[in-house]
Amino acid sequence: MWGRNIAIEYRDAEGKSERLPDLAADLVRLKVDVIVTVAALPALAALDATRTLPTVFIGAADPVTSGIVSSLAQPGGNVTGLSLLLPELVGKRLELFKQAVPGISRIAILWQPGGSGKQTERDLSRGAEAAARALGLQLLPVEA
Repeated sequence: MWGRNIAIEYRDAEGKSERLPDLAADLVRLKVDVIVTVAALPALAALDATRTLPTVFIGAADPVTSGIVSSLAQPGGNVTGLSLLLPELVGKRLELFKQAVPGISRIAILWQPGGSGKQTERDLSRGAEAAARALGLQLLPVEA
């Protein structure tokens, strides 16, 4: 039964990233079994608070560039997680999009400069351009 053998300690920075280190330290003081974060900044705060307590990040855009892990293949340390922004997936996403909309010839890509780190942005852009060429698609990048 839920709640009989699991206790969940929620913490919310309420949009104030300066609160993250204190919240992470609080969870370490409580001796929780694992810290789960959503995004890079909370994961970095948890990493600064502990190098032994398991930490799982969900949805960090670029965990390597942001310094959460040393590599995706072997994150190392006490941190692991999921990243949805991988250059390796750009081609597959465009391929799936073309399958879903067979007559498509142009795709606009909305992106935020500086949002994912320069190397990741470069890799994403190159991967998208190569995949688009192979699929006969025209990419229309739009800065947000």
